[in-house]
Amino acid sequence: MSKRILIADDEPHIREVIEFALQNAGLETVLVRDGVEAVAAFEKQIPDLIVLDVGMPNMDGLEVCRTVRKVSDCPILFLSARDEEVDRIVGLEIGGDDYVTKPFSPRELVARVNAILKRAGQNNSQNSEDEILNHGILILDKGRREVRIREIAVELTGTEFDILAVLMARPGIVFNRSTLLDRAWADNIHVSDRTIDSHVRNLRAKLREVGCGDAIRTVHGVGFQLDRCEGDA
Repeated sequence: MSKRILIADDEPHIREVIEFALQNAGLETVLVRDGVEAVAAFEKQIPDLIVLDVGMPNMDGLEVCRTVRKVSDCPILFLSARDEEVDRIVGLEIGGDDYVTKPFSPRELVARVNAILKRAGQNNSQNSEDEILNHGILILDKGRREVRIREIAVELTGTEFDILAVLMARPGIVFNRSTLLDRAWADNIHVSDRTIDSHVRNLRAKLREVGCGDAIRTVHGVGFQLDRCEGDA
């Protein structure tokens, strides 16, 4: 069955370019003009991925992302006319999976969409004997795609879950950014170190909220490792 992509952008030309490129790649598309329409279309039928413009009227893309993340980990690819680092960081920290700056290459956009969909498909189909990983009070269920601390569910995006799964598979091992990128981003397309740092920072914040703020340690100049997770004092 063809994957359904929700395209939300207030520029008709951009919507048409994206629609043409994705349909040529065998994907089904749903087009909306602003954030309010995006939320309505999402609620009507959850898509497999959302291509979401940041600067839309009525409700911007960041607010749409926050709304979606309250109920779903549906992958989100942000589009923006601005290439400022703060925009990228905010987009990723609130739950975006990737970020593309306008003007963009339709071929690159399709490649990024396919990479995200492939990773999501692999995650959903994983079924190994070692489905549940435990580390102190931290529990990661690979089959259910769930993370819990003291039976409290931790709501993570797909990318945050993948990063944590890599770290929990080998606790204590230091993963440099390049290795973490290769393990957590299947077929990654130009994912930067700053992107990884943003996801790790967001993951740390979510774990800290439920009493495990010391779970991920930064080894300066090297990368990240899973540290103790015994709960905050």
